[in-house]
Amino acid sequence: MFVIAIFQKNLESKLIRFARLGLCLAIISGCTSVRPSIDLPNIATWDLRQEALGQLDDWEFRGRIAVKSEEEGFNGHLNWVQDGDKFFATVGGPLGVGAVKIKGDRWKVSLTDKDGIITVLEDPETELYLRYGWTVPINSFRYWVLGIEDPSTKVKAEVDEFGRLVSLRQNDWELKISRYHESAGQEMPYNLTVSNPDTRVRMVIDKWTFYQR
Repeated sequence: MFVIAIFQKNLESKLIRFARLGLCLAIISGCTSVRPSIDLPNIATWDLRQEALGQLDDWEFRGRIAVKSEEEGFNGHLNWVQDGDKFFATVGGPLGVGAVKIKGDRWKVSLTDKDGIITVLEDPETELYLRYGWTVPINSFRYWVLGIEDPSTKVKAEVDEFGRLVSLRQNDWELKISRYHESAGQEMPYNLTVSNPDTRVRMVIDKWTFYQR
């Protein structure tokens, strides 16, 4: 009985040491994975805004999204991470069926549904609409949320006296930015509405983070 007690005590002691080691490693890992954020350069004019923000390759935002179409609609959260040409987006809660993850680059876009099934989207906007009854302007999105034009196509834009984008029309979509707020030292879009004849997407961007590449 005495031997068993000693064995149990030694086992408990080892388990405690392993647990402490695991906690220390987790803390160290968490600390090393934190990336320092940066403030934005001066973007007080429209030209400066387009030049400075158009060159940013490493940023993310967290916000809320409301999508409305003729057939469907939902409210949820939207997290977007831009890493060079690659993007990673999570749309939480569409149609009450869980999170939808979309990732891609200039060549390919893929969708991961709530069941973990991955589908490569040849025509992202059309295929999202056919699947869910709503869509988002995937190709231009990374520019519009920053409050600048998509440089790949023709545009008709309206800018306010502070050099901030108010509205634009591009690729059969209309973007309106009704409110900005300070983030990373500059004024960034806060309330946005993107719409086409089939879908209206409203967004509130709660937090912007920019990184040094």
